[in-house]
Amino acid sequence: MTANALPGVKSVECEITGTCQLSCTHCCTGSSPQTPSGAMTAEHWSEVIADIAELGIPMVQFIGGEPTLSPNLPAFIDQALDAGLGVEVYSNLTHVRASLWNSLNRKGVCLATSYYSDDTQQHEQITRSRGSLQRTRANIREAVRLGIPMRAGIVEVIDGQRVDQAAADLRQLGVKRIQIDRARKVGRAADQSKTEPSTGELCGHCFRHRVSVSPDGDVSGCILSRFMIAGNVREQRLAEILHSDRWAELAATVPEPSAGGCPPDDSSDCNPANTTACNPKYSFVPAPLPSGATRELV
Repeated sequence: MTANALPGVKSVECEITGTCQLSCTHCCTGSSPQTPSGAMTAEHWSEVIADIAELGIPMVQFIGGEPTLSPNLPAFIDQALDAGLGVEVYSNLTHVRASLWNSLNRKGVCLATSYYSDDTQQHEQITRSRGSLQRTRANIREAVRLGIPMRAGIVEVIDGQRVDQAAADLRQLGVKRIQIDRARKVGRAADQSKTEPSTGELCGHCFRHRVSVSPDGDVSGCILSRFMIAGNVREQRLAEILHSDRWAELAATVPEPSAGGCPPDDSSDCNPANTTACNPKYSFVPAPLPSGATRELV
């Protein structure tokens, strides 16, 4: 482990593009087809990946926006794996170009996706995109067929949402790791009566165990805490930001995680940032659940 190592931080979310094919009603980053890809260049991201490895952080998550829209994703995966990092790609899986499956199927890479309902109309109401459920289901099938480790997060967004049925549908498709979380009031789902989201929307693991880098290079504790910026990797190296007084000050304002999981009643997933269990050295530990519940802790 290097002198700059941060033993508490387990993963970094790299938002390699702000653009997404979907415009989900609850999106924590406000991504959409009209959202720019961001100011970060491929060279900037390459430097960030190198810094993550140098800091001794074991995992990197490529997210967006929609990371599969970035033409640089295969190169980023290659660099991360070559540096000894575990990799998760968090994708909506509405479109995966054929050549990308080779990168996703490499040892050390796992996939994650969001899923909302087994009902087409309800799923599309949330994603605001026709055909999104069918496309995502088809690519989940392909990932399972290829044996790519994967998980799915279900976010409860609307009243009457078929969450239990969505979980059952995922299990039928072959997905065994399923987390359920509530929609957090950040990004597009932010409480418009407040000038900025509350730290009460955070699970307590950001800044302590997780780091996020936005498409413009802003560094925060996770994609849900983008309103708490510690610095920018286009101006400073990641290590300098994470060892700064500003980082420590922001971390101190985030409530500590509650014992046994995230507050108040969710899945300890910090959805969609739960990356550590994709590393084979971590074991899966199921938590006791109320009768009929489908949540899993990892």
